[in-house]
Amino acid sequence: MEKTKAARKGLLTGGICAGMLAVLLIIICLLPGRQAEAPTDPQEETTLGATVVPTENPLKPEDFAYQGEYLACLNMPARLGVDVSVWQGDIDWQQVSQAGMEFAMIRLGYRGTTKGGLGADDYAKTNYEKANAAGLQVGGYFFSQAVTPEEAVEEAEFVLDMIRGWEITMPIVYDWEYGGADSRTANVDARTLTDCTLAFCRTIEKAGYEAMIYFNEDQSHKAMYLGELTDYGFWLAQYGGMLDYPYRVDMWQYTSTGTVPGIDGNVDINLLFEYE
Repeated sequence: MEKTKAARKGLLTGGICAGMLAVLLIIICLLPGRQAEAPTDPQEETTLGATVVPTENPLKPEDFAYQGEYLACLNMPARLGVDVSVWQGDIDWQQVSQAGMEFAMIRLGYRGTTKGGLGADDYAKTNYEKANAAGLQVGGYFFSQAVTPEEAVEEAEFVLDMIRGWEITMPIVYDWEYGGADSRTANVDARTLTDCTLAFCRTIEKAGYEAMIYFNEDQSHKAMYLGELTDYGFWLAQYGGMLDYPYRVDMWQYTSTGTVPGIDGNVDINLLFEYE
């Protein structure tokens, strides 16, 4: 009798343990694995395993107001400037200066969207010379269609050859933009674009110039690993007169339809922030 009861007790105990083990195995299977899937948002990418988040934007929409024709920042110094290319034609830079513009970002060159050839902006040298003579600070940008870091280095070297001997007092900017569905850049992914951006900026910086990156909000969130690019200045294109971007930017292109005396037609107008 006692032996039978012991045997039953052993069977009961073993059954309970087996049941608990089965439940535990089910729970473990339902838990997410340690190997996470690749991030769907490039902002979740990490640099060398450490999360890198750009600095929070200290400026709010209410920090801006129009003073006369142009937008002004109300709580920190900010300089007005334009960015121009061959599309603006002949510019009277003295009038631009007298209108209150303090700097000019000049398109230096471009890569073709389909064949990928490099070319200089037809007005780059003239715009540089006249803007500089009018007392504006001058920087430049290159319209990139690079699809490899090697092409981005080629573009940077093209720029450096072009500005040799120029008095550049503003950043040299990497302006990479998606073309149409039939362009050579149509299928460039965020990893490639980020590597191209780093290659261009590092080449410019190594030559002794300040490098900056131009982008719009959608591109910065969906098409590049912004956390890896925080060593360089950010130039944001966001229109409508309201800055609500989450990260700190050094320059804000707040309109593409501005009007400035001395420039025929529409022109991009920017605010350059002077952080302490």
